[in-house]
Amino acid sequence: MRVGIGQINAHVGAIEANTTRIVEIIEEAKAAGCDLIVFPELAVCGYSPYDLFWRDGFIDACQQAIARIRDASSGVGVIVGGIDTRSRHDPANRDNTSSLSDGASIDLFNRAYFFEDGQLLGTVDKQHLPAYDIYREKRYFTPGEGTAVHDFGGMTLGINICEDLWIDDGPTDLQASLGAEWIINLSASPYYLRKPGIRTKLAARRTKENGVGLIYVNLVGGQDEVVFDGGSFAFDSKGRQLFSAPRFREGLYVIDLAHSAPQRTSHPSEIEDIREALELGIRDYVGKNGFERVLIGLSGGIDSAVVAALASEALGSDNVRCIYMPTEFSSTESGEDAKATAERLGVSFQIVDVSDPLESLRTILPKRPSGLVDENLQPRLRGTILMALANQDNALVLCPGNKSEIAMGYNTLYGDTVGALAPIADLYKHQVIALAKSYGDLIPTRVLTKPPSAELRPHQRDDDDLPAYEILDPLLKRIVEGNASKARLLEDGVDAALLDDIFRRLRQNEYKRAQLPPGIKISPKSFGNGRWFPLTNGYLD
Repeated sequence: MRVGIGQINAHVGAIEANTTRIVEIIEEAKAAGCDLIVFPELAVCGYSPYDLFWRDGFIDACQQAIARIRDASSGVGVIVGGIDTRSRHDPANRDNTSSLSDGASIDLFNRAYFFEDGQLLGTVDKQHLPAYDIYREKRYFTPGEGTAVHDFGGMTLGINICEDLWIDDGPTDLQASLGAEWIINLSASPYYLRKPGIRTKLAARRTKENGVGLIYVNLVGGQDEVVFDGGSFAFDSKGRQLFSAPRFREGLYVIDLAHSAPQRTSHPSEIEDIREALELGIRDYVGKNGFERVLIGLSGGIDSAVVAALASEALGSDNVRCIYMPTEFSSTESGEDAKATAERLGVSFQIVDVSDPLESLRTILPKRPSGLVDENLQPRLRGTILMALANQDNALVLCPGNKSEIAMGYNTLYGDTVGALAPIADLYKHQVIALAKSYGDLIPTRVLTKPPSAELRPHQRDDDDLPAYEILDPLLKRIVEGNASKARLLEDGVDAALLDDIFRRLRQNEYKRAQLPPGIKISPKSFGNGRWFPLTNGYLD
């Protein structure tokens, strides 16, 4: 059997455009001699529409799209992810319009449709609905009941959806017991570091323990804070990988199951992975929201330099404008480094001296600002200027904050936190440095080596206000991503005063993080979507 994998970049809510792309790939697959074409989970509407599911007309539009895909299946088999619904009449709720507006009147199913030659061969509903990390499927979907297998092209196929593959003694095992020779899994599995390896280890285990082959089809593309990396693959019944589609790339990829041999797969470095994920996240966030250009406040430091490099790769240097905004605290070296970075990247560069407007702001306050008040006034003025320039350019501002600073609240709300997207918000400082090094000569050496400084007061350095990053980053990783308690870290010999400071700052700055731009997720636990802490919180341990 010749199988086409439609690894598409679905745009959430763009049902007509998604469907047009699906139909185009079906036609490409037919021309390539495919017998079966498979698309990812929720390919029709994108992952995930969240409360759009309940918008009047949304489900009808999805079902009309499914009918269009059915008609396009002439002469070929097609498996595609969509949604279906079942009315649930509840007399007690007939006057409760608030409840009805949140889907109380329906059961919604995350469904795989199987068509051949314009006919429906069967449907399969997702049984296991994740509610951890970024997932909220139990808010929307009703679990599917039971499972089945389907005969197609002389083979017996089992179809399941994303999380169903991860469940021990779950749908894959049951379908194998019913005689399935190949399992087709439709996924919308977001990326984070090392996630691709976790998937392939699972695939090898599932295929060997059940004696079945597996075709895994994953979504690709950026959607708000998450990136779907594609990387669809196939394994044989002995747990050997037969095929791997490119990661972070949309397209039709074809595998002939009868003539495929086990292959060796190469693994890119973590930094290469991070670069590709962040570039795709920027490109899709900007483009899918109807923009082309971005603005970045280029400070001469490493964070903004990395964001500028990512943006120029993602969007093209012609679509990136960098603004350097010095005050009396800005060093000559910072101005030189900002200009050199922009020149090497080939992006637009402009100097807007904010010294005079800053002094005007100082004078209009009832009391001349000093200390932290004056320090915060500077980035807030810069943020206002960036947003005004973005309005004039019809562009989006990119925020340069990193995960270490965001965790500790080492940023200014409505200042250096302004923007539409924070591309490196899920990178600790040491990862930002490694990413900067990956750009070679595009980022000046001095940007990499000089001590980090916000330059908001004379002779300021980050390590005056924060623990050294080589100490801070591993602790933040354990606390934020591993949920380590203060007691556990004390047992491991970490200094008590240091832990008190970190935990206090983490707790006190939840309100700041709630108001930050979305950051692109590349870790198992990022700030934002998937991490839910109360803003008002008295738990100190």
